[in-house]
Amino acid sequence: MTDFEKGLLLGVLIGEGHFGGDGRQPQITVRMHVRHERLFERLLLLCPGSKLYGPYHHGGRHYYQWMARGEVLREQLVPALDRLPLEQVDGHVYERYQDMKTRYAL
Repeated sequence: MTDFEKGLLLGVLIGEGHFGGDGRQPQITVRMHVRHERLFERLLLLCPGSKLYGPYHHGGRHYYQWMARGEVLREQLVPALDRLPLEQVDGHVYERYQDMKTRYAL
């Protein structure tokens, strides 16, 4: 990833990312309005193997949901995030990320 792409990824995950899982496997999820479709396309390019779901229309909201889990999360995204200064940029997000890693032994 270029420096710009690393910054873009970090910014999106700080602002919109959810770090969790389904009890069996970890996942990072980003959910945003359909007007951000081009940004989601960029996330798919930055994280080959990640998935985009939607568009969904529910409760007056129109959104896509991007997910990284499984091999793409373990082999690509976690190592990339571990190299970024997440703790210095946003302590709360860093704690959520570390909790996910601990819960799922990443």
